[in-house]
Amino acid sequence: MNLKMNLGDAAIDAVMGYAIVFLGIALLVLVVVLMGRVMSRKKPTPAPVPAAEQQAAPVPAAPAAPGTAGDLKLYDTPDRDAAMIMAIVADELKIPLNELRFISIREVKKS
Repeated sequence: MNLKMNLGDAAIDAVMGYAIVFLGIALLVLVVVLMGRVMSRKKPTPAPVPAAEQQAAPVPAAPAAPGTAGDLKLYDTPDRDAAMIMAIVADELKIPLNELRFISIREVKKS
């Protein structure tokens, strides 16, 4: 039994070993890419509903969130300004905003 290997046989064995490892890594990358595509496949979007059907459907009233105190009527006041007023009042009174009840907010104009 001859256990000695010459330089050419050792080089061929090394190149074959590197090739097998490289092929294994390439196959692993291919599997990961394919699994990524399968997992991220987009679900089909439903067909858009015509505008006439959207308007015809009645919109149910949303239930009040916990801690709300009913509806607020705004008279000549933008939503942004009303929100700032309510936040300032709650801060000055040191009461959480959800414990206050605002019935209406009206802008007073100087004449």
